[in-house]
Amino acid sequence: MRYWYDTEFLEDGRLIDLISIGIVCEDGREYYAVAADAPWSRVAYHPWLCEHVVPFLPLETHPRPAVGGGMHFIVDRRSEAVKPERQIAGEVAQFLSAPEGDSVELWAYFGAYDHVVLNQLWGPMIQHPEHLPMYSNDLMQEVRRLGVDTAHLPRQAAGKHHALADARHNRVMWEWLRDYRPEDWTD
Repeated sequence: MRYWYDTEFLEDGRLIDLISIGIVCEDGREYYAVAADAPWSRVAYHPWLCEHVVPFLPLETHPRPAVGGGMHFIVDRRSEAVKPERQIAGEVAQFLSAPEGDSVELWAYFGAYDHVVLNQLWGPMIQHPEHLPMYSNDLMQEVRRLGVDTAHLPRQAAGKHHALADARHNRVMWEWLRDYRPEDWTD
């Protein structure tokens, strides 16, 4: 069973903390969650996340500059998408399943950090769910392998940096790459 996923996260060169995760399955199912226990006070002082990620989160208030710097926003904990990371871990492990005799195939775009964030849901590597692969396939690596000019890749119309919208677009890119024929792009 094939899955495309994306995560949004805060990283500081030492730690990588989940903000949100989106997953799309080839059977049409989708999963989206926002980590209720993300380090929101640190996110508020990360300009790139405040500009590109926070606006897509379920919020109680519109983001606005905070007194003393950073951004003031409140994640809407009443949203069904906002869950403790422990709950997300259990749901993701269950969501990423395959029919008997089939295996799970994971795909991400520039997925090195996404793979780490995904696997940190379960703690150390020895707690990694046995039914999941220990690696994620990377769409950019496939682009390079096929010799595709990135200018030809499908562009995401909206929602860039919303984890579920990005996961959906990862599937679009995978399908495009699956059907790619170099002869179609020669001048």
